[in-house]
Amino acid sequence: MAAPSDGPSDEQTDEDSAASTSEQRATVAEQSPADISRFTTERRTLTSSVQLIWAFRVLVGVAILSAIASFAAARFDVDRSFVVGGAIVLGILALVWVHLRYRIWSYRVREDALYLERGVVTTVKTVAPHVRIQHVDTQRGPLERALGLSTLVVYTAGSRGADVAIPGLQTDVAADLQQRVKELAIESEGGDAL
Repeated sequence: MAAPSDGPSDEQTDEDSAASTSEQRATVAEQSPADISRFTTERRTLTSSVQLIWAFRVLVGVAILSAIASFAAARFDVDRSFVVGGAIVLGILALVWVHLRYRIWSYRVREDALYLERGVVTTVKTVAPHVRIQHVDTQRGPLERALGLSTLVVYTAGSRGADVAIPGLQTDVAADLQQRVKELAIESEGGDAL
C-alpha cells in the first residue's frame, strides 16, 4: 500500500495547473482590493530626527556665509556686530524653515501610485505611478547612519530628474516601504518589472 502524498494527486488536470499559473500573473486591475491593500499605507510623516540632519546642513551653510561676510567686513572695514547679528537672524530663520519643512512632509502608498507632499513656500505634490517605477533604492549617508535613518529613492521612467526621494525614514520603515513599492510596481507591470 502506498503512503499518502501531500503533493497534487494524479487526477489534477492541466487546466488546474494553467489556472494556478494564470492567477500568479494577475495584474493590479485583476487583483481583489484585499490583495493590493496589504501593500498600501495611510498618510505618513517622516521621523522627527530628520530635522537634526536638515538643521546641520542649513547651519553649516549659515556658518560658511557668515565666514565669508566676516572676511568681507574685515576687508572693507565694516562693523562685525552687523555680521554677527545677521548670522544669528539667518540661523533662527533656517531652524524655523527646517521645522516647517518637517511638518509639511508626508507620503502615502496607494494602489495606483506613490504620493508625496512637501514644500514650505511652495507646496509640491508628486504622484509617482507604480507602472512607471523602474527600481527602488535605500541610501544612508554618515549623518543618517548615526541617527539610524535611511532615504528611500524611487527611480521612475521619464525625463531627467524624474526620481523621487523620501528622507528621514527609520531603517526598518525604509526597508518595508521599499518592499511595498517594489511589489506594487511588479504587480502593475504584470509580474515583469524590477
